[in-house]
Amino acid sequence: MKLSELMQGKTPSATYAGFATNDDFVLAVDTGDGTTSTADADYAVVEAGVTKSEASADAETKDNQYIRTGKKTTKTGTQRKFSIEGDRCDGDAFQDFCLSNAIVFGVGAAVERKYIYFNMLTGVGERGTVTIVVSDTQTGDAGDNATFKVDMTSTSTPTNYTYSSGS
Repeated sequence: MKLSELMQGKTPSATYAGFATNDDFVLAVDTGDGTTSTADADYAVVEAGVTKSEASADAETKDNQYIRTGKKTTKTGTQRKFSIEGDRCDGDAFQDFCLSNAIVFGVGAAVERKYIYFNMLTGVGERGTVTIVVSDTQTGDAGDNATFKVDMTSTSTPTNYTYSSGS
């Protein structure tokens, strides 16, 4: 599903106040060839068959010990990480892209793609670039749905993003 299809008829409100569920967050990835620009509206939404979606901000720190003042921890950076798990759904743009041989066995810039991540209630989020690492292409017991697992880690600090239907 494309981002434009998901957001059709939805109008985020920057003044929304209240609880959000995991289903209110949107992760969309540029599944194009990586050489040409893809419009935000055409990014593939990560949703079909997804049973677990986790977005974490993994902070990096450095500890120093100082005379008389003791130990001090300094935050040196933060990396965005997405962990996606689910049931294999052939024909889904995101899964077909991530589980293709080009991504599973690719290296370097070949497995880096742009992403958008935001709360569909407020429209507020981030945009950046991630490295896609596939750890499971098919798992499960006999008779169960085949499952997959993909981790995506930011390559630099994301920038602010606010959803607009004109994107």
